[in-house]
Amino acid sequence: MKIKIVNKSQNSLPLYSTAKSAGMDLRANLDEAVVLKALERKLIPTGLYIQLPDGYEAQIRPRSGLAINKGVTVLNSPGTIDADYRGEIKIILINLSNEDFVINHGERIAQMIISAYNQVDWEEVNQLEESDRGDGGFGHTGKH
Repeated sequence: MKIKIVNKSQNSLPLYSTAKSAGMDLRANLDEAVVLKALERKLIPTGLYIQLPDGYEAQIRPRSGLAINKGVTVLNSPGTIDADYRGEIKIILINLSNEDFVINHGERIAQMIISAYNQVDWEEVNQLEESDRGDGGFGHTGKH
């Protein structure tokens, strides 16, 4: 699939790190380093603008290494970029650790997955069909 992209940063285009990676790394596009203090959140620019085909979204997700090693994650995860959005991709990062985290230009800060979706038409009914599970919710299956 080809997707149109404008890159106003000095960073490379998003890349898959391995042949079977689902997500592409996104990099910070900064004029100077940004300090993310403990429990602070900031909007970090990437310098990227995309045009997705109809029926697709871009999902923004945390990088697992950044999360486990530094306690930094994407706040609204997964974030959704809709097919009709043409603005800059910016990442809401939050520092859940007790230490300041410095974000440098070009640092990998999140990953992006392109995913197909369906829009639905609701069919309002008075009752739903029965199922084996019924209305059993959280922890209902008893499987560990």
